[in-house]
Amino acid sequence: QVHLAESGGGSVQAGGSLRLSCAVSGTTIRIGAVGWYRQSDGKERELVAAIPAGGGGERNYADFVKGRFTISGDYARETVTLQMNNLQPEDTGVYYCNAKRRGRDYWGRGTEVTVWGRGTEVTVSS
Repeated sequence: QVHLAESGGGSVQAGGSLRLSCAVSGTTIRIGAVGWYRQSDGKERELVAAIPAGGGGERNYADFVKGRFTISGDYARETVTLQMNNLQPEDTGVYYCNAKRRGRDYWGRGTEVTVWGRGTEVTVSS
């Protein structure tokens, strides 16, 4: 069994940053890749970024996060981190850590990310 525990979600204004962490434990040998997925209201779960276990190979990013998000792994601490910069309201959702091992997917419980718009000024005059 592989156990995944996410942390680091929260609320931030558009343009802000958050850092998500996934602690990997249990039977970690032969994990092929660890990644982050997200699910927004009314949408299917989608890949955000993934990294091969052990650090070798290319990182895989969804087009909508390229240049803004960075995935990295600390293999000594068995932690995979997702640094998210320039967050936008459309990035709002539940972010899940995923590990692929021997043809099976393992999931964490998810961590919620909410991105608020910058707002717009309304002036009422009589």
